[in-house]
Amino acid sequence: MSRATLRAGLIGLGAMGRNHARVLTGLAGVELVGVLDPAPGVIAPAGVPVVRDLDELLALRLDYAVLASPTALHEPIGLRLAEAGVHTMIEKPLAPTVAGARRLVDAFASRGLIGAVGHIERYNPALQSLRARLEAGELGEIYQIVTRRQGPFPGRIADVGVVMDLATHDIDLTAWVTGRPYAQVSARTASRSGRPHEDMVSAVAGLEGGLMANHLVNWLSPFKERSTVITGERGSFVADTLTADLTFYANGAVGTEWEALRTFRGVAEGDMVRYAIPKREPLLVEHERFRDAVRGESRDTVTLRQAMRTVEVAEAVLRSAREGGTIDVREPVGPPGHRSPSPREWLTEPVG
Repeated sequence: MSRATLRAGLIGLGAMGRNHARVLTGLAGVELVGVLDPAPGVIAPAGVPVVRDLDELLALRLDYAVLASPTALHEPIGLRLAEAGVHTMIEKPLAPTVAGARRLVDAFASRGLIGAVGHIERYNPALQSLRARLEAGELGEIYQIVTRRQGPFPGRIADVGVVMDLATHDIDLTAWVTGRPYAQVSARTASRSGRPHEDMVSAVAGLEGGLMANHLVNWLSPFKERSTVITGERGSFVADTLTADLTFYANGAVGTEWEALRTFRGVAEGDMVRYAIPKREPLLVEHERFRDAVRGESRDTVTLRQAMRTVEVAEAVLRSAREGGTIDVREPVGPPGHRSPSPREWLTEPVG
C-alpha cells in the first residue's frame, strides 16, 4: 500500500477504546474517520463522527480498523471486517474460544489481509530490553520465569474471566520474551466476587527446554502490580511494566565471610543495576507497527495465528482448573483435525 494517508475506523469507545482513539488521532499518516459504538451519549474525538452500526462505518471506505469491543464480539465483528476486506487490529484476547480464534485466523488469511492482536506488553520498553538481553545471553541459562498481574476488579469486563482477560498477557509475553513455547500447564482458579467467571488464577507451566513458569493473576487486590521476574545462572531480571523499569540483580562474585549470612542466602548478593532505557508509550508503538504492516513496511506485529496459540494455552489453563491435573499443550488443544501453528511458528510467524 502507498504512503498516502490511511483511513482508520475504531470499534468500541470503552476504557481501552478511548486510548486507541487518542493515539489514532495523533498518529502520523493515519486519519481516524469514524467510530462505532452503540452506547448512547458516546463522544468521539473532535470532528470524528460516531456511527451506530458496522455498515455505516464500512461506508466510510476504511483502509483498516481497530476492534476494541467486548471480547465476545471479536469474532462476529472481525468476520464482517474480513469479509469487507478491511485490515484489522483486534484487542486481546483474539476470541474467547479456540474455535472462534481459528475462524478469525482463516477469514483473514484466506483474503490476504493483515490481522494483528493487541498484546501490548510486547511493546513495553522494559520487556523489549529484557528480550534483547536474554537473546544476547546476558543471563546465561534461564531457569524460571514468574509473573504477577493483579489489581482491583474492572467493572467494565463482564464477558470473560481473569484468565482470558489478564492472564493472556502473561502467556504471550512469557513465550515471546524467552523464545520458549509452552509444553504443559496446571492451574487453579477461584471466583470470590460473585460473578460467573473466575477472578483469581494460579498457574504453573513447563516450557520447552525445561524452563518453568508461574503466573499469579487476580482482580481482587487493592493495589496494581505488573511484575515479570526471570531467574537464570547469572542472576535475575525484574521488569515492572507499570513503570517500564528493568533491573538486574547479579549473583555476587565476592564470597560472604559472615557465617550466618553465608548459610542463609542461596547465592551471594552481587551488584544491582537499573537500566536507563528509552521509554515510548507501548500503545503508540503498537499502532505504528500495525500502520507500517498495512503499508507493507513492517512485520513486527502479533499475528492472529500467534494470538490463537495464546488462546489455546489459556483454554488449557481453564481446563486444568476445571478438571484437575496437568494439560499437555505441545499438541493442539482444539478438536481433532485442526492445525495449530507449530511452537516455532507461534514465535516467528510473519504477518498475515
